Amino acid sequence: MVELAALLTDLDAETAELDALVAARPPKDWARPTPSPGWTVAHQIAHLAWTDRAALLATTDDAQFVALLAPLADDPDRIVDRGAEEYLAPPDELRQRWLAGQRELVAALREAPPGKRIPWFGNLITPQSMATARLMETWAHGLDIADALELTRTPTERLRHIAFLGFRTLGHSFLAHGRPAPSEPVRVELTAPDGAEWTFGPEHATDRVTGPALDFCLLVTQRRHRADLALIATGPVASEWLTVAQAFAGPPGVKREPTAATS
Repeated sequence: MVELAALLTDLDAETAELDALVAARPPKDWARPTPSPGWTVAHQIAHLAWTDRAALLATTDDAQFVALLAPLADDPDRIVDRGAEEYLAPPDELRQRWLAGQRELVAALREAPPGKRIPWFGNLITPQSMATARLMETWAHGLDIADALELTRTPTERLRHIAFLGFRTLGHSFLAHGRPAPSEPVRVELTAPDGAEWTFGPEHATDRVTGPALDFCLLVTQRRHRADLALIATGPVASEWLTVAQAFAGPPGVKREPTAATS
């Protein structure tokens, strides 16, 4: 388990890298469509701002967290969309709201008492897990923004947190798609951005997933189709997992289609 302080440092770094992409952009760039259907760059930042607010309330005030979600409960399939729409604002105002909320959340997680369990969309999670989830979301939505702005981001060692979360959510991925969680273990062996090897799961496992860490992170955040990635699955559980993998809470997302080159 990575220490909370290190996770929060990496979350701050991920946020700063994303902010550098949007800080000086004119309003027309904030209106660019992203790969998420119906979402602009502004929607992506608004989603992060709203979700950071939800995470802050979940960490500090259970009742306010429930109150935040209550108006959205009548349309659960659109909670994410409605949260983003609620937080839309002119670019400068939206950016400042997002950054201020992120700072509040980091401070709250840093001060959370040892052993605290945070309610989060049907689960109770640790502050470490919340920090990891927020880092994952910041990276994934930052990738959507980079795609919209026609930029290429350089992968960093922070991907290890996302890869670990992707591995830990194997069972959730099956359950979220209405399938029983497998009892067989899966070994994951990934090549890190610096060429090192990251491994998760027992060495003796028959089912395995191997390939670049970046590709694994793209898959579990549903930012690329499996056909566009250099991941190799060995065994039936590993093969099925790569069709349902998701590192985020809640129902399955709208998965990306293969690119024209591989379809």
